[in-house]
Amino acid sequence: MAANINPTVRRRRLGAELRRLRLGAGLKSTEVAERLMVSQPKISHLENGNRAISPRDVRDLCAIYQVTDQQVIDSLMQMAKESGQQGWWHTYGDIPQSAYVALETDATSLHTYAPMTIPELLQTPAYAHAVIGETIPRLTAEQADTRLKVRLRRQHRIYDPARPLRLWVVLDESALRRAVGGPDVMREQLEHLNALGTEPHITVQVLPHTVGAHPGLSGQFSVLRFADNPDAVVYLERFTSDLCLEKPSDVQYYSVIYDHLQALALSPDSSRGFITDVTKMYLDAMSLS
Repeated sequence: MAANINPTVRRRRLGAELRRLRLGAGLKSTEVAERLMVSQPKISHLENGNRAISPRDVRDLCAIYQVTDQQVIDSLMQMAKESGQQGWWHTYGDIPQSAYVALETDATSLHTYAPMTIPELLQTPAYAHAVIGETIPRLTAEQADTRLKVRLRRQHRIYDPARPLRLWVVLDESALRRAVGGPDVMREQLEHLNALGTEPHITVQVLPHTVGAHPGLSGQFSVLRFADNPDAVVYLERFTSDLCLEKPSDVQYYSVIYDHLQALALSPDSSRGFITDVTKMYLDAMSLS
């Protein structure tokens, strides 16, 4: 499969386009289901991107919606073929966050607020290993190793010379001072963070404790945007399940929150100085040990 084909994202986009065509035709999902002789939930699943759709189903839906432009039909059918393929993450089995990994793989920009730990795309192997091992109860060694491999594989997106991910990070001071893995691991991690922050496509801002209460206190979130799709997605990570928000009002709400966090945070240059100062704290701790 071509590296830039993301089946999950293709499925979501195809579903959104089929929904648009149905609404344009003035049809209810129950009416479409009756004409196709399928259940109404199947139509909902297809439009929500929760399941793959065959090119034949796309052709039949286009006929029902009276789509006559063959170029449009061919484009939708090609998208249906791609949606049935598997992304690189499927080679690792049934992994957590697979829906998010699919979105991240296809995104052109990512705005993320990280209140507790360094964002996964910017983690060193040692830091990532410590986070995985210390935050997930009852994880086997094999499961931990798989999660680490997936996390490091995801980082290819920020190093891709053809299409590097445009990444904005607002990082709470707590994430810098939480000694994950010990002083040496933290020293390496913060030096790595500062080095990445000098890349033209990566912006890191620190939100210091001195700002007091702020809109991000409710927790971590990310806003993902895509090159050929005007609709953004908000991703919220939770303990047992994750949440993807696509309603324009939800996306706008979190985008405004992110704007506020960026305004409150230190500038990128000041943030690098702040991170350097915290790094010295870990260097001092290492010299005393």
